[in-house]
Formats: sequence, structure tokens, C-alpha cells
Amino acid sequence: MTKVTRDTAISGIPDGLRTPLLAEFGQIVSNFMERRWTSAELSGGRFCEIVYTILDGHARGSYAASPAKPANFVDACRRLEGNAAVPRSFQILIPRLLPALYEIRNNRNVGHVGGDVNPDFMDSSAVVSMSSWILAELVRVFHSISTEEAQGVVTELAERRLPLVWRSGELRRVLKPELPLKSQVLLLLASSPSKVRADDLLKWIGYRGKPYFTRLLRQLHEARLIEFHEAVGEVELLPPGADEATSIVAQYG
Repeated sequence: MTKVTRDTAISGIPDGLRTPLLAEFGQIVSNFMERRWTSAELSGGRFCEIVYTILDGHARGSYAASPAKPANFVDACRRLEGNAAVPRSFQILIPRLLPALYEIRNNRNVGHVGGDVNPDFMDSSAVVSMSSWILAELVRVFHSISTEEAQGVVTELAERRLPLVWRSGELRRVLKPELPLKSQVLLLLASSPSKVRADDLLKWIGYRGKPYFTRLLRQLHEARLIEFHEAVGEVELLPPGADEATSIVAQYG
């Protein structure tokens, strides 16, 4: 069986639905990483409408040319539950999860004023988690692969593509090697949706002085730009570090 990649994921649905679905998911992830909570949650609402259109088309056996918003989103999702001919997740799980995700956009002071909370990390984290699971389930069903393989595809799709970072397989390179070591570390971390091994960072940058590199990671950790899990040799980006990476991209990208 051919390996599913970010370029071939859910290629069986029309481009008029596939392209906006992947684009909106990318916006959710990018906005979340840049701490733009309102934008992340608004993208979550549009993501719901696209997914609904895909499920509706799958159930009917004929896809719409482009996403459409049903007049009553909750009722429309409930109607999807009446089709027992589709996979269980398409009939029950996703149609019941979509209204919850849509509710964050509508009634948490995001899409409309007057919600009882302001957009924040907690709600945006829920949006990222739910949309990631939904997309992975779409990939799993459409390609008949395992949940582990499907999640791997979504992890690739979630990677934040930065114009200053080149990627091939597991390898990454900062395309402006003259940038300070600190800037390269932040850019490489910003290009990944999860923790990165410190040894991989060292390899990607091509820096030979490991003792100094470790000291730099400690300094960035103390400055709260990164979280350096030194005991296990892993590094992840903190929000202030994401802000600085965004500034670097704006300056050099």
C-alpha cells in the first residue's frame, strides 16, 4: 500500500473541499502557535463547516463543489446520525463533536460578542485537539490506515511551514545560516508542532560545539523562550519564544 503523506492526504475528495480543509487546519495550528487565540477559534468554526460539507457529501454519494454552511448547524449534524451506511465515526462521533467545536466559535466571545469567557489558551487548545482528531479520523477512514499512521499524517500537516526553514523527511535547515545560533534554534522549534530532541537541533544547525550549545539552551530556558527538558534531552518552544520566532520571520522571511 502506498504511504499516505501530507501531499496525498484525503486526495479522494474534490479539491474544492480538500484545499480549504487543509488550509483552515493549517491556520488553526499557526494561529495557536502564535498565540492568536481569537483567530485560531474562528478558524475552528470554518473548519467545522468544511468537515460537515465533506460528511454530508460522503453520506449522499455526491460532494458539493465548495463548503457550505447549513442554516442550523446542530440540526444538520444530528441528521447525519441517521445514515447507518457510513463508518461509525462519520455517523456518530464526528457529527457529535462538530457542534461542540462550533460552540467555541459561536458562544465563547469569538464569533459574536457577549460570551461568558474571552478567547484564551484553554479554548484554543481544545480547538487544536478536536480539529486534529477529526482530521486524523478523516485520513484514517478515507485511506483505510491505522490510527497511528493517520495521526502521523496529521502531525506532518500540522507542521508550521516557515519560509526560512527547509524540510526534507526528518531533516530541517535554516536557510540563512548567518543568523545567530539563538535565532536558528527558535526558528527550528517554531517549525515543529511538538518537542524536538536537542541532538536533532544540533544536527540541523550543523554546530559542532555541543557544550556551548547546551549552555545556550539553558540560557534560553532561563529566559523562558524555550522549555529545556535537559534530563531527557528534549526542547519545546514557549509562547515568548514563538513571538520572537515570528519577529525573525517578519524581518528576514
